[in-house]
Amino acid sequence: MSPHAPGTPTTTEAAAHWHLLQREGALSPADQQRFMDWLVASPQHLREYLAMARVAAELGDAVRAMPTDAEVEAFITGHRRDDNVVALGRARIAAAQTRRPRKRSWLPRMAVAAAVLLSVAAGLHLAMPSPRIYAAPHGETRVFALDDGTVLHLNAESEASVAFGPFRRQVALTRGQASFVVAPGLRPFTVQAAGLEVRDIGTTFDVSLQRDQARFGVTEGRIHVIDEGGAGSLLADLHAGQAARIAHADRRVSISREDADVLTAWWQRRIVFRDEPLREIADRFNRMNRTRLYVDDSVAGALRLTGNLKAHDLASLRAFLDEQPTLTTTAGNGEIRVRSRHAPVSGTY
Repeated sequence: MSPHAPGTPTTTEAAAHWHLLQREGALSPADQQRFMDWLVASPQHLREYLAMARVAAELGDAVRAMPTDAEVEAFITGHRRDDNVVALGRARIAAAQTRRPRKRSWLPRMAVAAAVLLSVAAGLHLAMPSPRIYAAPHGETRVFALDDGTVLHLNAESEASVAFGPFRRQVALTRGQASFVVAPGLRPFTVQAAGLEVRDIGTTFDVSLQRDQARFGVTEGRIHVIDEGGAGSLLADLHAGQAARIAHADRRVSISREDADVLTAWWQRRIVFRDEPLREIADRFNRMNRTRLYVDDSVAGALRLTGNLKAHDLASLRAFLDEQPTLTTTAGNGEIRVRSRHAPVSGTY
């Protein structure tokens, strides 16, 4: 069985096999590099491997009863003398043949140890908590207290998956926007979003998935934003009062200063936008209202605006848009449409 070969059934089984190879010292330099690549490829790999190491330590005598490499070679050589097999090396075979094979009393112990280890590994895999899904519906924000004391704020039309294990606290933001007031603890706290990983080094931060980019802002403390789900390069090291916008397409990073009250304004159902395109502003209003705001041309959609409005105050929103000299609005049938004054209607952005 090779943990890095195609067809490996589960991460738990791969972690168990890597751990056994490490204990036996059976890894070549190339295999050791492959092990390291596997270990850092996913946070789950590291979690499973650490759990396996703890399980193996607790096995104690059963693990120590497993045979050495020399005993395994002597046993295999003794059984294959008449087989048509490729020799493993004259020196090693000669050494094994000149030794009087020890009693094979270790075979039952090895079988028991292997069975125990696999049983515990299977139990550990089944015992890992299934992710809990938290969601906020259209038009409403939600606040949740997680099991470790962390407070999760979800904006409207947002969803997060939370999995807390023995060694890690992990959240996946699948859509929308979320803020985290992270409770202190020894287990690392991470958030997966848009193929990026946020590693908390502080206490309070915000993650927002937008059309063309993801935005990360820090209210208190510090975070790292890392590419490729935590296995890539460090894209942003953010402190309190900073925000990063990272493009989905090319991972281009833009860092700016952000006030804490701006980052958390949506907690109070306010929409604060500073030099942001109208199409993004429309998305944020549409999360909160049955009346939809449609942008009918790309020029209007790209117009960058600054404002601070109540999320449900559509009258103030329309008045704000009508004040813009390049825009015109119409309303009716449960919608507000906005476009450039001299642009033909060409679609919705």
